Amino acid sequence: MNPTPSTAGRRAGSLGDSTIRLSPDDLDEFDGEQFEREERQALRRVAGLSTELADVTEVEYRQLRLERVVLVGVWTEGTVEDAENSLTELAALAETAGSEVLEGLMQRRDRPDPSTYIGSGKAAELREVVLASGADTVICDGELSPAQLNALEKVVKVKVIDRTALILDIFAQHAHTREGRAQVSLAQMEYMLPRLRGWGESMSRQAGGAGGGAGGGVGTRGPGETKIETDRRRIRERMAKLRREIKDMKTARDTKRSSRRRNSVPSVAIAGYTNAGKSSLLNRLTGAGVLVENALFATLDPTTRRTSAADGREYTLTDTVGFVRHLPHQLVEAFRSTLEEVADADLLVHVVDGSHPDPLSQVNAVREVLADIEAGQVPELLVINKADAASAEQLLQLRQALPGALVVSAHTGLGVDTLRDAIEDRLPRPALELHVRLPYDQGGLVSRVHAEGEVLSSRHASDGTELHVRVHPGLAALLQPYAGTTQQA
Repeated sequence: MNPTPSTAGRRAGSLGDSTIRLSPDDLDEFDGEQFEREERQALRRVAGLSTELADVTEVEYRQLRLERVVLVGVWTEGTVEDAENSLTELAALAETAGSEVLEGLMQRRDRPDPSTYIGSGKAAELREVVLASGADTVICDGELSPAQLNALEKVVKVKVIDRTALILDIFAQHAHTREGRAQVSLAQMEYMLPRLRGWGESMSRQAGGAGGGAGGGVGTRGPGETKIETDRRRIRERMAKLRREIKDMKTARDTKRSSRRRNSVPSVAIAGYTNAGKSSLLNRLTGAGVLVENALFATLDPTTRRTSAADGREYTLTDTVGFVRHLPHQLVEAFRSTLEEVADADLLVHVVDGSHPDPLSQVNAVREVLADIEAGQVPELLVINKADAASAEQLLQLRQALPGALVVSAHTGLGVDTLRDAIEDRLPRPALELHVRLPYDQGGLVSRVHAEGEVLSSRHASDGTELHVRVHPGLAALLQPYAGTTQQA
């Protein structure tokens, strides 16, 4: 039997040398380790992302206030559920920034196109979607290079931004304190600097040369400076000023932190993914009254509240900025002084949204950021929040995946007392154990022992109050004149 051409081609290659030659028919079918062609070429819509209003009475008002956006993502790894969850999160970010999501598109590729992020052909298709939907902005689910932004904008002919710019915009809207606004401004300028572009007259010389000097007169002759160079210089000057301001504000924050350390007040940091319910939990534990909203990055400025354990010891609880997948490195650097509250804490309460479709990926994203800010060694207490919104099956799966985690609901109060007890059990205990007898005229010292130390027993005698306590070395020095025995706890 005569071999088919494709079989002959393979045999010939295997006999002559080590290279396997494939016939044209085989090449049509052979894809190796690459993705299927249909998936690679598809620019598929993700259902359920549109937030366009059905009520026509509000359309005119919303068009004045909201940008109409189309979301675009490139799926390079993981499952289709992972890719859709990422685009759904991008839609939530866009809504938080004040946009109206019209379409969500996703393309399967082995890596983003280095030129236009989704390839020139798909960029042309995206242009048709933009025209059909009436969108004025395209948001890409990734950080695009300046060249990619420029090339994609030229094709779709509307504004194009990436995930990083979107998160920076949300931070700019929600930062209220002087330190928060300075940190966000610095992060935005670091992002903007390599992406400055000039068109037309903005690229012309401000002065310079014989021709430039002839019109400008004395003092204007020279090499000149383009408008874009002027912008870059001004941005660098502004960034240097912001860094100095943040450094000064960091000094004030460090002073407050050192005061707590000096008095040996334990600190507990509440961290987690954005919208996991950190502020709600802080309000439940301390009555802090922090803004609570079902939105991403609703609170950016850290809030610290002092509270007391059941045995009288005082400690602080700090609500920190929320984390997100691919948190822009500009924000991590700009907010480093704020995030140091987490790195310097004695205990980290890691809050997880139990009702989220993929909470484990959120846990991993938070731990990556914690490693970046050198907070990975802080003792961690995992807390699964929003138990009232999660199904029993979700909670069971999370208990199995995160052994030792506590299940609570900041909304209903379920499990909050158990969480408070767990926090108090994990607080660092004072190092020195003493037996003291304090005269009754030393009531202020007795109060300080209750606030800063741990009272193991107390008894009132005729000449004073007898206490068996654990205290830190600074307070132990003040108690030493009244002490009986001292030992290392």
